[in-house]
Amino acid sequence: MADSKDSFKMEPKSSSSSNTTTTTTSSLQKHHTTFMMAQNILRILVIILTAVSILVTVTNNQTVTLYTFQFEAHFYYSSSLKFFVAANSVVCFLSVLLLIFNLLKRRQQKHQLKDYYFFLFLFDLVMTVLLIAGCAAATAVGFVGQYGEDHVGWTPICDHVKKFCKTNLTSLLISYLAFFANLGLTVLIAYTCTS
Repeated sequence: MADSKDSFKMEPKSSSSSNTTTTTTSSLQKHHTTFMMAQNILRILVIILTAVSILVTVTNNQTVTLYTFQFEAHFYYSSSLKFFVAANSVVCFLSVLLLIFNLLKRRQQKHQLKDYYFFLFLFDLVMTVLLIAGCAAATAVGFVGQYGEDHVGWTPICDHVKKFCKTNLTSLLISYLAFFANLGLTVLIAYTCTS
């Protein structure tokens, strides 16, 4: 009989332990679901902002006549603006793929979450660096277009193609917003990896 009482006393402890495990698992799953929702919202914002930036840059052109010469301003005449469009395109496309992957992959085991979060962190870190590189290239060309470079002999051209320069500035600002959204996404994932 003594053995029966001892085993009877052990069962509630084991049941209590399983309740704690169940609570921890459901808490972890709830945290993962909240994280995935916030991450997907930020990722959708990055997709929209980069797509709009691409659209604005690619459709932007202006033709002007100077002293009977006709000049056309378009993004594909500048390698920096081509890189800007390419960087935004890569980020937009890969973010769409990752968003689809996130939506298809709902549940994961606890040991798989750390690896998955680390993958997301590396992915978004690379995308953030790519976005800022594209923004920096376009900013440099825009600065030279707006103010020129006296030491090299480059004259400003934005006084001749004002519409083109203003539209490119708008596209650049939208891309910087996408950069900050992607930076926020990277910080969110880094925080989740460490907690």
